[in-house]
Amino acid sequence: MKARIPFLGITVDPWTMQDTVDEIGRRIESGRFTQHVVINVAKLIAMRTDRTLRQAIEACEIINADGMGIVWGARALGLPIPERVAGVDLFLELLGLASSHGYPVYILGAKPGVVELAVSKLQSKYPKLIIAGYHHGYFWDDEPAMVEEIARSGATMLFVAITSPKKEQFISRHRERLGVKFVMGVGGTIDVVAGATKRAPLWMQRAGLEWFYRLLQEPRRMWKRYLVSNTVYAWLLLKERVRQFIPSPHEK
Repeated sequence: MKARIPFLGITVDPWTMQDTVDEIGRRIESGRFTQHVVINVAKLIAMRTDRTLRQAIEACEIINADGMGIVWGARALGLPIPERVAGVDLFLELLGLASSHGYPVYILGAKPGVVELAVSKLQSKYPKLIIAGYHHGYFWDDEPAMVEEIARSGATMLFVAITSPKKEQFISRHRERLGVKFVMGVGGTIDVVAGATKRAPLWMQRAGLEWFYRLLQEPRRMWKRYLVSNTVYAWLLLKERVRQFIPSPHEK
C-alpha cells in the first residue's frame, strides 16, 4: 500500500475506495485493530484549533480523503490523491464485506427511531448481515455502560454515527475497551440510510458541491461553518502554493 502523504499539516492515505476496503479486510483477518477516519475541509480546519480532535485523528490507522475539496486541493499541490473515498460509500462497501464474511456489526448513533429504521433497511439490503446491536446517539449520561454494551455484543465492526468532533473523541477515549476489530465514524450516514436526510445528486457529488447541497438543507446551522472553513482552507492552499514556488530562507 502507498505510504501516507503530508497535506496542510496532516497526513492522508492516498488510496482508492478498493484499496481501502481491501486493507481493512486484511487487517480484520489478521486481528489488527483499525480505527478509520475520513478528512473533509471542515474537519481539517477544525483540527487546527481543536487539539483533542487532532490527536484522535492522528491516532487512526487509516485516514482517507473525503470531499472533493481535499482531493482537488491536494492535486493542486502536486499530491497524488487518486480519488475521493466518501464515508457513506465506504460504509456501504464495508457492510457488503461484513455480510459476505460474517462479521457482526454494531451501529451507534442517530436519533431514536431513525437508527431502528436504518437498521431495518440495511437488513433488507444485506440479508446475510449480522447486526450485533444498535443504539441511538443519546447515551452520554452513562457512557461507560454504552462502551460495555458494545464490547459484550460480539461485534467485529463498529460504526459511530455522531457528529464531529464527538465521534472521534468518543472512539479515541474508548478504542481499547470497545472489543471490536474495526471502528469508523460515519457522521450523518445513518440519517441518509433511514431517509431522514437526502444526499446530494450524483452530479453535485462529482462537482464537489455536496457541501452546498447540505447548506441548502440546513442553512441556519451550516452557513457559518462553511463560510469560515472554506475561506480558511482557500487561504492555506494559496499560502502553500506560494511556498512551493518561493521557499522560505531556512528551506533553501
